[in-house]
Amino acid sequence: MQNYTITPIITGYTHTNKATYLYHHSIHKYYDTEGFVDLPVTIFLVQGNGRKILIDTGMSDTDRAGKYHHPGSVQPEGHAVYEQLDKLGIGCGEIDTIIFTHLHWDHVYYTDRFTNAKMYAQRKEYEFAMNPIPLYYKSYEYPALGIRPQFADMEITLLDGECEVMDGIYVYPSTGHSVGHQTVVVNTKDGEYHCCGDLIFTYDNIKEVPEAHYDITPPGRFLDIVDSWNSIVELKRRAKSPDFILPTHAPEMIELVESGKILGV
Repeated sequence: MQNYTITPIITGYTHTNKATYLYHHSIHKYYDTEGFVDLPVTIFLVQGNGRKILIDTGMSDTDRAGKYHHPGSVQPEGHAVYEQLDKLGIGCGEIDTIIFTHLHWDHVYYTDRFTNAKMYAQRKEYEFAMNPIPLYYKSYEYPALGIRPQFADMEITLLDGECEVMDGIYVYPSTGHSVGHQTVVVNTKDGEYHCCGDLIFTYDNIKEVPEAHYDITPPGRFLDIVDSWNSIVELKRRAKSPDFILPTHAPEMIELVESGKILGV
């Protein structure tokens, strides 16, 4: 099986209420839920066998993020995906594959720059994203808001459930946060890393809460709490250890990126 390396990249920060995103209201008394936190928006550059692959493309510029999504969110200068790749000496045209965990606004920006990339998403996710209920217009930047989704004009290969995308990389459904959310599994010499998108927002979400008889700490932001719960349990079952789980927004991603560590080297 092909081995790859994984480089985490931060494309900005979303200004997020701890109580409504990180932790379900039923377990607030066990965690610090006061105030806001700036969560990283992390994407992953996967390289190996001559391939350059992105898992998600990250968030928008600061103005758009604040106007339509989370006021206070910021994309610092030089943090857009194409700018971050340029720092690594990689042009957008060199990216041959993009695999989306889901199609929310902070995972799909600047896709039009990747003219040579084959893109993948779950069919259920794409179909809902193209015709969401009004509650999710902002999440998918539905045209009724006077904006256009980044992925609207892109050709996306649609997947149905668990499948291999290429040798050493496969996906499996991890619904709950969105209709067609998926986790992307990347094989490295150290083992399989699970890039789990927004299934969890903090590593606390995989911890048990014995006082409540919970086998996880459910997040506060979800589409379907039953799906979300079961998907987190499945993530814990599949992953070798928490070290092999890579969420988009976990604050711990900041330290990982600042360390300069490349996984699987």
